[in-house]
Amino acid sequence: MQDTRHKESCGLFAIFGEAEAVQRTYFGLHSLQHRGQESAGIASSDGEFIQCYTGMGTVRRVFRSGTDILEKLSNPIAIGHVRYSTTGANKIVNSQPLLSEYSRGQVAVAHNGNLINASLLRDEYEAYGSIFKSTSDTEIIIHLLAKPTHVSKPDPLAHVLNHLQGAYSLLFLFADRIEAARDPYGIRPLCIGQTEKGCYVIASETCAFDAIRTKFIREVEPGEIIRLDKDGLHSRFFVKPGTVTPAHCIFEHIYFAKQNSHIFGENVHEFRKKLGRQLAIEHPADADVVIPVPDSGTSAAVGYAEQSKIPFDMGLVRSHYIGRTFISPSQKLRELEVKLKLAVVNEVVSGKRIVVVDDSIVRGTTTRGKIMALREAGAKQIHMRVSCPPLRFPCFYGVDFPTKEELLANNRNLEQIKEFLEVDSVGYMSLEGLLSCAVLPKDHYCTACWNGRYRIPVDTIVNKFAIEHQQMRMFDENE
Repeated sequence: MQDTRHKESCGLFAIFGEAEAVQRTYFGLHSLQHRGQESAGIASSDGEFIQCYTGMGTVRRVFRSGTDILEKLSNPIAIGHVRYSTTGANKIVNSQPLLSEYSRGQVAVAHNGNLINASLLRDEYEAYGSIFKSTSDTEIIIHLLAKPTHVSKPDPLAHVLNHLQGAYSLLFLFADRIEAARDPYGIRPLCIGQTEKGCYVIASETCAFDAIRTKFIREVEPGEIIRLDKDGLHSRFFVKPGTVTPAHCIFEHIYFAKQNSHIFGENVHEFRKKLGRQLAIEHPADADVVIPVPDSGTSAAVGYAEQSKIPFDMGLVRSHYIGRTFISPSQKLRELEVKLKLAVVNEVVSGKRIVVVDDSIVRGTTTRGKIMALREAGAKQIHMRVSCPPLRFPCFYGVDFPTKEELLANNRNLEQIKEFLEVDSVGYMSLEGLLSCAVLPKDHYCTACWNGRYRIPVDTIVNKFAIEHQQMRMFDENE
């Protein structure tokens, strides 16, 4: 029940040296559409000049058929971006890639994540006369690159990255090359692939490689910079390898990433099935059928059914013409989309004791609405099972969770949650059980949204509209 859900952190795609680079970028972005639906854009270069096109809406809408946008962008070097807003409003000025020009020439930047020190840096740069065109945290990176004392460094990009705090997977398109970087904690995924012709590709998830017949090579390491140019692929680090313990966002595995993607060392679908099996062990139920909340709850429901020996069926059907409701920009739009998105199959649930498996519950209001729909369809009993622990804390690293006070589990125990959802029982995965399903060491994952232990200290409260609020305060002070 994708209730007013956790938004996530955008999708990135890049390719160097391919005659049809822009077309492949289009298909790569299309396969990453689940990561953001608010805007999309592509920047390309012929080796000397960068051009860029962005627009509001999905990839198909921005680069709609019948136009010659892709043809005009056609170049052998390209990066692309699909956005959902974690910092900065859903406006065209915040769409990416962001294209700018400074003393070293043109640069286009695409960002997945959230910079927790963006407002502080922006205050500093505006005080010295820098002019910002957007309210996105990404734009501060361009100003950092352009600062004269940074430009003169032996490795300006590495120097700039060490000024950033938070979660970031980044793509930089310069006229003659692509640079890709991942924060020292590796919070957001970033992967490297290679086409049949030997061209290198970088994407947020490996599902983008499947779309264009590209072989997955490896992930970009935390703290690593990958450079793609006419001489191939080059690697360097802006932090010493091994000095920072990774903090991969395990919510990528639970909800955000596509089932056929391979991130953080394992396949998403197989990981979610393990979650379902562990959930059945921790919270068994006496029931007739297991049904998922599609799509992100489906794999966990398969695992739950396998472990419990309870038959699996599709009691809720998803409309694929409605996007991911969690990443819609407004509450009213999310509520409307949920009603259109999930329909009950009466024959599956009528007169049955059902286990409903979902990946997570945020506010719980939409989940409760779907429980009511299942009751109206004749469900005899409803046992809610959730394949992650109760969400109690906001995320500041690129997931647009509500405030702590709005989270369903923040001020409620399990009995109160059960009463709120109006179910016969409720069971959440334990944090220990969740981490036991992962292939990497337990301390290699960020678990702040469950236990409040933030790996990167958050000195000031960060929210999606922090920069807009900052501008309003400055305007009021000047009145």
